[in-house]
Amino acid sequence: MVDPYVPSHGSTDYQVESYELDLDYRVSSNRLTGKATITAFATQALSRISLDLSGLRVSKVAVNGRRPQRYAHRAGKLHITPATAIPDGAEFTVDVQYNGNPKPEDSPWGELGWEELTEGVIVASQPSGAATWFPCNDHPGDKAHYRISITTDSPYQVVANGRLVSRRVKASRTTWVFDQAAPMATYLATVQIGRYDEVDLAAAPVTIRGVLPGGRIREFRHDFGRQQDMMKLFCRQFGPYPFGGYTVVVTDDALEIPLEAQGISVFGSNHLDGRRGSERLVAHELAHQWFGNSLTPSNWQHIWLNEGFACYAEWLWSEESRGLTADQQVAKAHTRLKGLPQDLMLSDPGPELMFDDRLYKRGAITLHVLRKHLGDEAFFELLRTWTKEHRHGSVTTAEFIALAARFSPDEEALRHLFAAWLDSYELPPLPRKR
Repeated sequence: MVDPYVPSHGSTDYQVESYELDLDYRVSSNRLTGKATITAFATQALSRISLDLSGLRVSKVAVNGRRPQRYAHRAGKLHITPATAIPDGAEFTVDVQYNGNPKPEDSPWGELGWEELTEGVIVASQPSGAATWFPCNDHPGDKAHYRISITTDSPYQVVANGRLVSRRVKASRTTWVFDQAAPMATYLATVQIGRYDEVDLAAAPVTIRGVLPGGRIREFRHDFGRQQDMMKLFCRQFGPYPFGGYTVVVTDDALEIPLEAQGISVFGSNHLDGRRGSERLVAHELAHQWFGNSLTPSNWQHIWLNEGFACYAEWLWSEESRGLTADQQVAKAHTRLKGLPQDLMLSDPGPELMFDDRLYKRGAITLHVLRKHLGDEAFFELLRTWTKEHRHGSVTTAEFIALAARFSPDEEALRHLFAAWLDSYELPPLPRKR
């Protein structure tokens, strides 16, 4: 079904296998010209194909290499009637040529998608901004392979998801080609463009690099210098890092919050202060590579599986780096939550509250309560099994509960635990220390 949290986006009539995006972008005029080739298979007989695309003009469409009977583009939807209907289960391709001046899309969660910086571009699409720069099936549960080619002015560095396959300079323009083999949700696809330098931070256990303005490298090496230690901790606790490498982009502009994309995190210049003042956010964004990017929610109802886990990773890093222990972080967060409205249900927060800080903190506390119930050995084995069994997949709360039951010595107590913390509005008391 269409995600009820974002009902105007996405389709369950088909599943995408791959996106091939060939983009040409002029930074000075914010002009994007694109061609998208989408390969998908029908989950039912299709007489019409609907894609999400907003703020850009469509110039040409083909289905399986043929002109469609007709197409209409309005209200952020591209509706295509193919010349012949597509049978249930059949593979098909859609080619869309488009152009325009991309801009963020207004949403209940602020402006989302392709956004101009002072010099360059940032793309931040969670949960529904991907359609501002390419035609897509904008649903978190539809993950696909991506090949992204971007041609832009040569002084600019480009970062996109996956492995850099080639970089070709021709006259004053450079074409960058990236391949993301691991399945990826649309909201995690990104392009970052700026006048950046590149810094290598670590080669093991995972290649970590920074891409940022040259004048901020010294601060960056200090403020992000413990990422290798975070990576080692999270690989030990969560299982192997799920992608080929990890890139941190720091824009020359300030950003209200950092942003995660698959294999990439994006921070603003304000997150560099030379004092590691944003280190909890550095840990949070790194943890999203497991929880959110490799394991992606089947729909947005299950967002606590992203944010609760990433918030708990902050507390695990705090404990590891000799800051507050996880117990202390939980007690502090619980005290604060008790004084706030009790109108959030973690298992179904609704679109209005899906990014509420209470969801992050209550999700993290839930994991800590589960840890106390299972014991450390079983709890971290549960997390490693969770990331292994669902690697590069789509997940639900029910699947996590079912897996946790395999590790629990007392299934009835576990059921009560999840019912209290996930399915009720009222914040439960913390369990008494044994």
